[in-house]
Amino acid sequence: MRSATSEADIFKDDTQEDTQKGRFLSLSLSEEVFALEIKYVTEIVGVQPITPIPEVPDYVKGIINLRGKIIPVIDMRLKFKKPSTEYTDRTCIIVVDIEQVSVGLIVDNVVEVVSIPDKDIVPPPDYRTGIQNRYIKGIGMVETKVILLLDCKKILSKDDIEDVLEIQKVRGDLL
Repeated sequence: MRSATSEADIFKDDTQEDTQKGRFLSLSLSEEVFALEIKYVTEIVGVQPITPIPEVPDYVKGIINLRGKIIPVIDMRLKFKKPSTEYTDRTCIIVVDIEQVSVGLIVDNVVEVVSIPDKDIVPPPDYRTGIQNRYIKGIGMVETKVILLLDCKKILSKDDIEDVLEIQKVRGDLL
């Protein structure tokens, strides 16, 4: 028989899952609007000093120290092969947890939190159309706007995740 505490915890987890279903954080990169499932987002912070790391892909800008936690940051413009641009006061870092790894995603700006019911989401075009969509999980419609829904689990490759874990391990060894 379960204790009242464990039942409450299970109920809380189900409720939290339900309240996040269909909710996305929309963001812009250049003129395009993308969205991440809100369940992956842990916080949004302004751009802060980034410590570069040698021998990483160009889209990995380096690491930040966020309240004592070392977070690698990825410039999503560079990840998506868009031209680089100067960071502005609207540029921010979206901290997400992917596969139990915290990563900061640098975006031009955060637009809003939107609710998109499953009926308003269609799969992306397949690869035969010539559209590269390896990071796109679906296409959402919000009123008359089309929003590309990012697949958080595909934003980072296995090599990226291994690099992040190595960075965090080195940081742990230094403490």
